[in-house]
Amino acid sequence: MGNIVAIVGRPNVGKSTFFNRLIQRREAIIDSVSGVTRDRHYGKSDWNGHKFSLIDTGGYVKGSDDVFEAEIDKQVELAIEEADAIIFIVDVETGVTSMDEEVANLLRRVDKPVLLAVNKVDNNKRLANAVEFYSLGLGDYFPIASTNGSGTGDLLDALVEALPVIEEEEDTELPRFAVVGRPNAGKSSFINSLIGEDRYIVTDIAGTTRDSIDTRYNRFGFEFNLVDTAGIRRKSKVKENLEFYSVMRSVRAIENCDVCLLVLDATRGFDGQVQNIFWLAQRNSKGIVILVNKWDLLDKETNTLKDYEAMIRREIEPFTDVPIVFISVLTKQRVFKAIETAVKVFENRSKKIKTRLLNDIMLAIIEKNPPPAYKGKYVKIKFCTQLPTPHPQFAFFCNLPQYVRDPYKRFLENKLRQEFDFQGVPISIFFRKK
Repeated sequence: MGNIVAIVGRPNVGKSTFFNRLIQRREAIIDSVSGVTRDRHYGKSDWNGHKFSLIDTGGYVKGSDDVFEAEIDKQVELAIEEADAIIFIVDVETGVTSMDEEVANLLRRVDKPVLLAVNKVDNNKRLANAVEFYSLGLGDYFPIASTNGSGTGDLLDALVEALPVIEEEEDTELPRFAVVGRPNAGKSSFINSLIGEDRYIVTDIAGTTRDSIDTRYNRFGFEFNLVDTAGIRRKSKVKENLEFYSVMRSVRAIENCDVCLLVLDATRGFDGQVQNIFWLAQRNSKGIVILVNKWDLLDKETNTLKDYEAMIRREIEPFTDVPIVFISVLTKQRVFKAIETAVKVFENRSKKIKTRLLNDIMLAIIEKNPPPAYKGKYVKIKFCTQLPTPHPQFAFFCNLPQYVRDPYKRFLENKLRQEFDFQGVPISIFFRKK
């Protein structure tokens, strides 16, 4: 699990450009998701071997200065709450503004690394003008130009040096199941229905996620750590930004688990917020179980369940091999079925296929359905193996790996799922030169 870095600042200073510049770096980003909540962005980054997540908090202004001040307080405080470090971006073209001073006032009071980045410094005159940002009282600044990447290397070097070291979890033997989803979807009720009145809990372990609790669950033959992300601090200060806060908490929980139990409210549907949390889990290569809660509240007809399930699978294409369990935590309908499914997904994610068996099955399939010719080139796959990684990754060795197209990769993934049962688990396939 990596650190979280929040990018803050007023609108139009180039925060999103800076974010996009990082995700295009070969050394940096693994993945990004835009629109996590409104115009915010999430990305995973790796700079000089140090992994961290980026949150671009977006713009704040909604009209008058008074409204702006309220918005900026809420947004920046949320970022400060969850982030391990903050990058504060300002604009050398406009100089220090009252909006910048509002952010700086908040940041000066926090006990976390704050790096001041003066953007749009693309010539010597602007480099001299950047000196005025010392007046913000945040110490040294980093002149950058997010449009061409100038200065971002020095900024990131300083960032990874300032980030706190996250200690490894002591208990790594048990599976870690994270309960994630929108606020008010029933996450807390789901956890309470699991632990029950008898409370089969060995101990509570404070996790690396702030205010999240790892509950060691041992019941009905199952034993695992249940990561509760339902508790949200200072709700009175979150208000309409509840979704942003829950996504930041979900980022931490997802990165620190084996299987995500994605709880959604059946009465609200598989909306954009739920979809983005789903894709965070998928892109982090975590096992996924979708739990449709409050199923007892819907008026049902003959095909209601099938139609609802089909709707979800359309939204998560092409990764449709995900178990969907319809539950009601109020009546405890299928609650323990959800746990059985999560355990099975964990087993699928941990599955190791012997190389000989993998080749016997997959090479026979490939011989019957070889990769189609591309630009007159014929690809011949000679060997395949599962890579020694925590989640399923496979390498196929061939003569011309650059000519294997995405549709054939999806064909091989579907065959792997069909033959070896990887339901609920993202699969990565690589083609290497033989």
